[in-house]
Amino acid sequence: MSGETPPRTVPVEVRAVVFDLDGVLVDSLAVAREAFALAYAEVVGDGVAPVDEYCRHAGRYLPEVLLAMGLPAAMAEPFVRESNRLAHRVVALPGAAELLGELRRRGVGVAVATGRSGVRARHLLDVVGLRPLVDHVVGSDEVPRPKPAPDIVRRAVELLEVPCAAALMVGDAPADLAAARAAGVLAVAALWGESAAEVLRAAGPDVVLTRLDEVLPLCDRR
Repeated sequence: MSGETPPRTVPVEVRAVVFDLDGVLVDSLAVAREAFALAYAEVVGDGVAPVDEYCRHAGRYLPEVLLAMGLPAAMAEPFVRESNRLAHRVVALPGAAELLGELRRRGVGVAVATGRSGVRARHLLDVVGLRPLVDHVVGSDEVPRPKPAPDIVRRAVELLEVPCAAALMVGDAPADLAAARAAGVLAVAALWGESAAEVLRAAGPDVVLTRLDEVLPLCDRR
């Protein structure tokens, strides 16, 4: 269709992979849903928490999500508190540690660029045991504009000292893919994550993957 940006091809040599965190490397959805419901009950009070609507904002920074949903900004504090309290229930996805370890053995830089704050992201990576396998972590509060703006992806690639044209961004939300493409990084859709497959495909990814272990073949030299 006229006006659409054509998909990019996988670089001949991938030198860096930037991952979203929640849904891509860790299974945190149940904890996020519970923390949101508890924060809603504490700040808003009675009524059913709009948890499903909250989940449709995957990949975005919490203060922006609350604003978009017309909910009190004061919900952020109890949400973070409850998320941290329940963090022991979050687990790394099967194969995540092996994938990150193999990328590093190949000399491919690894970063996490997440809708969480940097402090929360690093804490969660510590909890699930993945932090030693990640070179850099960039939170949404550590860049001028969170996803879908390209700032967080550009910052991650900059820290890895790699050109954007030699990097991939693996994400499970339209905001991840938009940020990647705006940054000039290959946008890889993770269908195993938290967004519906049709939503991710409609967001115009360059590559669509169904399993985490499919990331590694993208990093084979061509």
